[in-house]
Amino acid sequence: MTQHNILLADDDIVLAEMLTEYLQGEGFDVTLVHNGEDALEASKSPKDMIILDIMMPKMDGLEVLKAVRQTDTDTPVIMLTARGDDIDRILGLELGADDYMPKPCNPRELLARVKAILRRASTSGKASSSQSDLLNVGDLEMNVHNRQAKLQDEVLILTQTEFDILQLLMQSADELITKQKISEDILGRKLGAYDRSIDVHISNLRRKLSQSTMLNIQTVRGSGYLLNVKRDAA
Repeated sequence: MTQHNILLADDDIVLAEMLTEYLQGEGFDVTLVHNGEDALEASKSPKDMIILDIMMPKMDGLEVLKAVRQTDTDTPVIMLTARGDDIDRILGLELGADDYMPKPCNPRELLARVKAILRRASTSGKASSSQSDLLNVGDLEMNVHNRQAKLQDEVLILTQTEFDILQLLMQSADELITKQKISEDILGRKLGAYDRSIDVHISNLRRKLSQSTMLNIQTVRGSGYLLNVKRDAA
């Protein structure tokens, strides 16, 4: 079995070494760094997952994330933050993070989230063996096997989580998908009472689908979202 390579960047040496030891014990190959500049340099070699602390010396995690996403939208990123303010978490998601966790984090919970995100990436292509590789909804086309989406023949730049949420919405177009289902199926965890991560991912998708003449993501207040298709559009 292929060993997944994880980049872990955190200036809390004690916590970072504990998380590294735990992840290595679960079979992951972990590259550990303690500042943003080293994190950015290490990210230039292929990684299956990046875990970034927000508060780091030299470059903070948000700066690193922004730089990484300029050239790499595929590698999943989980942000770690000790701050109680939601602003940093929301900004991280807007910049392209796939998920976040507050510090100090439970190693078992972090492991569960890492596995859930990696599992989605590995099973998307496999699922296509029993269904069509292509999803077509309105003016949006998705190749599940190649993990590529096109709007009006233009390739959409999506993070892994955005792709997975969009796939879920396309597979059930015009049907309500609850926030709980999105959180459990895509992020691998139950939706917390004040968790806005799904809302931010949906906001990012709306912006990227804004040129569509046939589709829009509707909010069903208190429940979830649905991909609305204007089937009578020209």
